[in-house]
Amino acid sequence: MAEQDIQMGGRRAEIARKTNETDIRLAFNVDGEGISEIETDVPFFNHMLDLFTKHGLFDLRVDAKGDIEIDDHHTVEDIGICLGQTLREALGDKKGIKRYANVFVPMDEALAQVAIDISNRPHLEYRAQFPSATVGSFTTELVHEFLWKFALEARITLHVIVHYGHNTHHMVEAVFKALGRALDEATSIDPRVKGVPSTKGVL
Repeated sequence: MAEQDIQMGGRRAEIARKTNETDIRLAFNVDGEGISEIETDVPFFNHMLDLFTKHGLFDLRVDAKGDIEIDDHHTVEDIGICLGQTLREALGDKKGIKRYANVFVPMDEALAQVAIDISNRPHLEYRAQFPSATVGSFTTELVHEFLWKFALEARITLHVIVHYGHNTHHMVEAVFKALGRALDEATSIDPRVKGVPSTKGVL
């Protein structure tokens, strides 16, 4: 059972979440400058979160300890949960946001696409096949695990497609860069939008 506490202010939120498997403190600012302070025991994932933050122009602080003596799964999964929950809280009633985004990012020979709908309907559509099951010590199946938990807790529709590539590092990197850029666009305020961008009147 997780013990957690979420605090908010502006379009930002922070969370402290502790379970028998992980101990995480995470702060997320939608309207940031691309500043990251990432401390986990999963080095490649640190790098990916840093890229996501830089290209999304967010501010992200993560301090996470997990049972990596078993594997990296719980740490990556629970960071996805915390990031999704803070995004949802930070966006509040979602008034004025663009809501949708579709971004392609090339990384040398690799091309990734991320499409987002901040819809309050959680869904992940994931189309990616990597040449290698690992990048260093990082297991590439954890990319899906992170994205699914992030989409579920943020309550967004997220489509991720890696169209092609040969280098697994490049392919995963393109995904995280595209995720940052797409989320930045979808959460941006459009002054033409009155209320929320939905005929329902709520998101």
